Amino acid sequence: MRQSQRIIETTRGRVLNLLRGGEMTTDELAAALGLTDNAVRAHLATLERDGLVQPRGERREGRIGKPATVYTASPEVDVLFSRAYIPLLTALLSGLGDRLTSKELGELLEDVGGRLATGLAQPSGELSQRVAAASKFLNDLGGLSSVEEADQGQRYVIRSRGCPLGLAVSERPEVCDAIVTLLAKLTGAEVRSCCERNGRPNCCFELQPQCQ
Repeated sequence: MRQSQRIIETTRGRVLNLLRGGEMTTDELAAALGLTDNAVRAHLATLERDGLVQPRGERREGRIGKPATVYTASPEVDVLFSRAYIPLLTALLSGLGDRLTSKELGELLEDVGGRLATGLAQPSGELSQRVAAASKFLNDLGGLSSVEEADQGQRYVIRSRGCPLGLAVSERPEVCDAIVTLLAKLTGAEVRSCCERNGRPNCCFELQPQCQ
C-alpha cells in the first residue's frame, strides 16, 4: 500500500489517473500535465514496462505526419487507486468471525495462506536464503521486515515494524494464520507466529527446519 501511494503521488501517478479517464495520446498527456512530449514518453515507457499502461492503436491528429499512439491504463491500475479493499476485507472478516468459531476461522485463513502461496516461485538454497526471500516478499506486500539469526543458524526470526495486514489483524487476530501458512509454504520451514498485537500490530515469525 505504501508503494502504491508513492506511485499515485508522482507524475507517473498523474499520468495513470488521466488515462483512467480515457485513452490519450502523448501530446494530450503533455498538454494536460504541462510537460514536454519527451518527458511524457519517458514516463509512459516506464509505466508500459511495469504493465500499468498499454498502447491501444493509433490516431491521426492532423493531415500530415505519423499517426499518434493512443495509450490506456491497464486493469491493474484500478487496484493502485482503490481504497475499498481494506474496509471490505475487514468487514468480511468481521462477518466470518460472527458465523465461525475461532478454530474454524483459523483453519479457513490457513487455507487462504496456502492459496496465496500457490503459483509463487518457492525460494531455493539454504534456510537462511529462503527466509531472506520470504522477508523480501513480506516487504513487497507492504511490510518493513528484517531477518534475525538465532541458535547459530538453526532458527531465524522475521521481525517487522508494522504489519501489511494490520487493520485486519486488529479486527481478527486469526489473519496471522494465513501469513504463517504462506511463509511455511514458501520456505519449507516450521513457522510460529510471535506477533505483537497490543496496540499497533507488529509482525514476528520464528522459522526453523521441519522435524524429520
